[in-house]
Amino acid sequence: MVVPHHATGARVARHRLATELAEVVTPAVLADLVAVLAELVGNAVRHADPLPGGVVRVSWRLRVTTEGAQVRLQVTDGGATCGPQIRPADSGAADGRGLHIVSGLASRWGVERDGLGQSVWADFDPVPQQRPGLVAAG
Repeated sequence: MVVPHHATGARVARHRLATELAEVVTPAVLADLVAVLAELVGNAVRHADPLPGGVVRVSWRLRVTTEGAQVRLQVTDGGATCGPQIRPADSGAADGRGLHIVSGLASRWGVERDGLGQSVWADFDPVPQQRPGLVAAG
């Protein structure tokens, strides 16, 4: 899907993702997916150029395995002079924690560049489902 290269783009993308995957993944996984997608779209809007037409492309791929749902989120923008990097977050700063959130919630993330811009992706590996009668250690 394409969303505006504007703050409203993140809201539109979050809503559509939540609607499409609500019946497929657990509420906890869905919350993580929505949070990461919001960060990726927000970063594209704040730090990168739009794609032609003033948009950002957002996609997700769901693969259901015997272990559960595997999801890849991807946000493509027109690129920036400096690619996404985790930077030290100042405890008093109002921003700078987005990729820390992505790194903490996703199984892995990365950046791919081509002649048109860049895509930032985040993978979520299946979360093993707890069988009834088992107590989680911790």
